[in-house]
Amino acid sequence: MAHLLGAERLHLEFPTRVVFDEVTLGIDEGDRIGVVGRNGDGKSTLLKLLDGRMTPDGGRVTHRRGIRIGTLDQADVVDPGKTVAEFVVGGIEEHVWAGDAKVRDVIAGLLGDVPWHGQIANLSGGQRRRVGLASLLVGDWDVVLLDEPTNHLDVEGIAWLAGHLKRRWPADSGALVVVTHDRWFLDEVCTDTWEVHDGIVEPFEGGYAAYVLQRVERDRSAAASEAKRQNLMRKELAWLRRGAPARTSKPKFRIDAANELIANEPPVRNKVELDRLAVSRLGKDVVDLIDVTVEFPVADAAAGAPETRTVLRDIEWRIAPGERTGILGVNGAGKSTLLGLVTGAVQPTSGRVKRGKTVRIATLSQELNELTEWAEQRVSAVVAEQRTSYQVGDKEMTPGQLLERLGFTTAQLSTPVKNLSGGQKRRLQLLLILLQEPNVLILDEPTNDLDTDMLAAIEDLLDSWPGTLLVVSHDRYLIERVTDRQFAILDGHLRDLPRGVEQYLELRRATDAATPTSSATGAPAAPAGASAPVGTGAAPLAGADRRAAEKELAAIDRKLEKLSAQIAEQHEKLALHDQGDYVGLGALGDVLRELEASVADLETRWLEVSESLES
Repeated sequence: MAHLLGAERLHLEFPTRVVFDEVTLGIDEGDRIGVVGRNGDGKSTLLKLLDGRMTPDGGRVTHRRGIRIGTLDQADVVDPGKTVAEFVVGGIEEHVWAGDAKVRDVIAGLLGDVPWHGQIANLSGGQRRRVGLASLLVGDWDVVLLDEPTNHLDVEGIAWLAGHLKRRWPADSGALVVVTHDRWFLDEVCTDTWEVHDGIVEPFEGGYAAYVLQRVERDRSAAASEAKRQNLMRKELAWLRRGAPARTSKPKFRIDAANELIANEPPVRNKVELDRLAVSRLGKDVVDLIDVTVEFPVADAAAGAPETRTVLRDIEWRIAPGERTGILGVNGAGKSTLLGLVTGAVQPTSGRVKRGKTVRIATLSQELNELTEWAEQRVSAVVAEQRTSYQVGDKEMTPGQLLERLGFTTAQLSTPVKNLSGGQKRRLQLLLILLQEPNVLILDEPTNDLDTDMLAAIEDLLDSWPGTLLVVSHDRYLIERVTDRQFAILDGHLRDLPRGVEQYLELRRATDAATPTSSATGAPAAPAGASAPVGTGAAPLAGADRRAAEKELAAIDRKLEKLSAQIAEQHEKLALHDQGDYVGLGALGDVLRELEASVADLETRWLEVSESLES
């Protein structure tokens, strides 16, 4: 594959630390790379070095001649003085850009609720972010660098973006590098993962699930000081294999290896024990919404007469002790209103809300207002004012131990709250809420400012929390990881989703297909047949074609298992062979390379056949 850009022996220092030291890497045609790592370790800085916005202190970055690089930064770079249309398509005539299927797809996928001729200055922060992303995606780029592109996108928007990036370039062309904490997105889009840590960039083959597997394998052979991190990643892997549908893009023999690795791992959550504890702490009654309807007044500017808008209608929801539920819905569907009914912040227009006498509700909100009063205090002092101990499962932990579990170092305990990073503030916010010992916990978009390692740590902490958990999030991985059932708000009604997020996306696609495309944005509607609905892909195989594909898949699995055994045997021969016999070693090495090349070809074919079956 053709080389696009590379970095050689990069060195970068900030006044207080070394960010990168001797980092060498390359990006080729067809690469789809996800970048993960702790907050502050240099993920965004790496993108800036690669596209030339930042110059390293040592080493160099090289670009192929004529290469076009498009970058989405975390910062808001849209021009508030322009209209949406001017910023996205510039001065291009409408009949020109409207005839481009890619441009129409981007506008429909990202700007459906954004006024096409409206001023950017009048948009919300989330809408501005999507305008910036749309402006980037309508361009033609050889390499696209995205820094947290899923921020401000809902579940549907994230699914659309994943589909767009997968079909944006032909196979083995173009390149994508994406920094994101959305683990479902990483698995869906990326074929390689770079972990940024301790001044280096460590490559892994595959998306997030494969990265977790390889990290577990690496950590198993690490020193005893890594035992804690290893156990957490093994638990994460146990969920990947046992929880939602398998996310690995590896063939069956690799899945078997993962299953063998976690054979002795206990379930992620002891549901029976958690339910028992929840009932003992909550009683049998939590919160019941009985035939609830919520309407809000809307002023009719034209007639001057008051009107009402029905947000939720005829809601029947009886929340059980220990229930772990995820709430899905588009922006404005009524998720916050539903949570307000549970907490008492919103009163129903009709129907009634019944709360148990022992219910204590706490909310982890999107804002960090809870920390304002402690801005000048040190972390250790803030925690010392709270409880002296906290029960986690069957273990009693001090607040300091909880802080350590949530990634705080000893040095950070003496840091003033105002000087903490966004991710550290979010972790402290969660800890302070848990120390209040609520028995109903509401998480409203809890993944903001958190990296993948810290998300895994928080999920691990929530696994042993024996209360009722309600989660509103656009992070599909989190929803599937920490909740046992999902509901969706569709047209004001609360609908159970036995098949989870995938069923929700199917319902939304069906709704969109049944609704004629409007020109609310001012942009022309795409003609029928111009592009397939988001996420539908190619027509699924059926009948004889499907049976043939399944048969081929099984045959590939058998061949890969056989080749895996032959590769292991060849490695053993190399180890036992006379190390002074260079000719013999060369011949054995040639055989090994041929076997590995065969495996690579078969894995590629395995993925192609799997995708045809899953379409």
